[in-house]
Amino acid sequence: MSALIDLAEIDRFEQAIATFDAGEIDVDRFTAIRLQYGAYGQRQVGVNMLRIKIPGGRLNADQLDAVADITATYSQRGIAHITTRQAIQVHFIPLAKMPSAMRHIAKVNLTSREACGNAVRNMTGCALSGVCPKEHVNIAKHIDGATLHFLRNPLNQQLPRKFKMSFSGCESDCAQALLHDAGVVAVQKDGQHGFMVKAGGGLGHKPREAIVVEEFIPESQLLFSLEALVTLHNKYSDRTKRAKSRIKFLVEKFGAAGFVEKYRAEFERTRQALADQPYPQGEWREPTGQVSPGSGAPRALFAQHQAGLSVLPVALPIGDLTPVQLHGIAALLRAHGLDEVHTTQDQNLIILNVSDAALSPLRAGLAALGLKEPRVGDNVVACPGTSTCRLGITASTEIAPNLSGGKGDLRIRVSGCHNGCAQPETGDIGIYGEGKRLHGKLVPHYQMYFAGNGMGSGALALKGPTLPVARIKQAIERVQQAHLDSGETSFFTWARAKEPDYFKQLLVDLAEVKAETLAEVMRDYGDTADFRVLQLGGGECAGASQVLIGANFFEAAHEREYRNALVFQRKYAEAAVCNEAILRLLGSGLAQLLGGIRQEALADLGVQLSTLVPSELAGEFASAAQGLANTADISVADLDTLSAAVDRWTVNAATFATAHDAQLDLSEALPV
Repeated sequence: MSALIDLAEIDRFEQAIATFDAGEIDVDRFTAIRLQYGAYGQRQVGVNMLRIKIPGGRLNADQLDAVADITATYSQRGIAHITTRQAIQVHFIPLAKMPSAMRHIAKVNLTSREACGNAVRNMTGCALSGVCPKEHVNIAKHIDGATLHFLRNPLNQQLPRKFKMSFSGCESDCAQALLHDAGVVAVQKDGQHGFMVKAGGGLGHKPREAIVVEEFIPESQLLFSLEALVTLHNKYSDRTKRAKSRIKFLVEKFGAAGFVEKYRAEFERTRQALADQPYPQGEWREPTGQVSPGSGAPRALFAQHQAGLSVLPVALPIGDLTPVQLHGIAALLRAHGLDEVHTTQDQNLIILNVSDAALSPLRAGLAALGLKEPRVGDNVVACPGTSTCRLGITASTEIAPNLSGGKGDLRIRVSGCHNGCAQPETGDIGIYGEGKRLHGKLVPHYQMYFAGNGMGSGALALKGPTLPVARIKQAIERVQQAHLDSGETSFFTWARAKEPDYFKQLLVDLAEVKAETLAEVMRDYGDTADFRVLQLGGGECAGASQVLIGANFFEAAHEREYRNALVFQRKYAEAAVCNEAILRLLGSGLAQLLGGIRQEALADLGVQLSTLVPSELAGEFASAAQGLANTADISVADLDTLSAAVDRWTVNAATFATAHDAQLDLSEALPV
């Protein structure tokens, strides 16, 4: 069984469902469990979405068949949806059927673990990794290495909020590091191959462009850098104000220089602890071309760097596929001896390694499935919006098929709310849904953005006016025509050369709603009733509320892994520091669970615990803390004794905590 797969955890999830159904665990606790396993809530009661991780978007024929099987067997809707992060979502699955669906995809090495919730999410990469003439390296091995490194890693089990990574094979940065929590870009400097690392990007609430934290590091240090960034997020991001608990707010809090300073300190510690760990090694080469395909699929047949082979793009309206289409594509791959397709950030598919001889029959086979190559104007991406999402405000999937990028083939990005899952701030024209009260009535609107580009030479979009949904198609067409009339080929260049209020003035008449015309704009696209925003208690993009002591136990488990790694390297004093961190984390966690406060000094913490926990548990803490009083020259024997005492206390502390709160599940955070 692959390292990606753990069937026992699916058994545990199935048991958690039974426990929840029996009323023995509350909604918040179960939601946290459900999200960790990749099952996301919908606005429809009784069904959930299964999000399948597709690292780098790479799929084979067997995996396409498995996705088709679970979509046909378990989904009440029968549609598989490709996301802008190259994952696959299958909606309308009853909760009781989720474990069966998970087991089915596990057979073909696919997992949903940590595809949702407060974790490192699916890792995106250049859609053309491995075949692009411009790339320095096929980034796939680095994506796989990072995926395995963070999957089920204690550091990654109870982060303050989600963490997203991207990997690009050259400076064009088709995977868009600009908008990610951490972005990796392959570069060449002074004849050496390595990576630039960016951090702190993000869309949604307060969009922010990532900053550079590493101009150049060798590939041997890449995992050190990524772990340091995740650790920064875990240590410093706000766990109480969920709207401000992404890493981009740490850049805002500390300032760019202060953020980099804290990163440097964490990087040094990470590098020390992981020094002996194997690292992914890619096959580096000299680029053979200069054409960048862009952040999504190529818009036409694209020549690979491998002679005589091409990439065939397949357009998927709003990213949806039926089981028949999935099975059909898998059959086509097998018939022509092909082994790989990639999902893309524009919700399409690409078929790799297509020979000239296979091209015609492949096109015919796709046409028989109702599929075709991209056409001018169809570069339109949409999130699910109100079709399934609890946060959806507008029906993005209803309006998107009716929009077009026009003759300029502009990139149109449509989100149903400000969280921006369709990445509206990176489109030529992006919009997100919101409600706006006019003349005493709530009217559906779209906030407009212009000239966004998340790639290496790009920038987040310029904010434009907010217009009623009923007029947004007309507005987009008017902007497109103004661009075409200018004669400037690049929409990005044209839009950014305009005065700040240009688009507001261009669309001013469409933004104005008079009382006598209010009835014309009262309905969302495709709706027959007046607009309203359903109060569904919030969505799950922010993850479930956390129990702080659980986060402490998982952070302590991460320190324990560092300790053991340092012992292996014979760095005994440094390993002892990890024991100190474990006691501080868990001691403060117990204190806070019982109404006390977090304290840094172990002696002060010991005094506090003596008034809160049983004397035996407090005594064990004090004894272990005393053993840490002087560890500068600690021997391996003494360290082993001390570590064993800390591990025993960890287990006893967990037993006490779970007795105090029976719904706590700390099993994955304890010493083996």
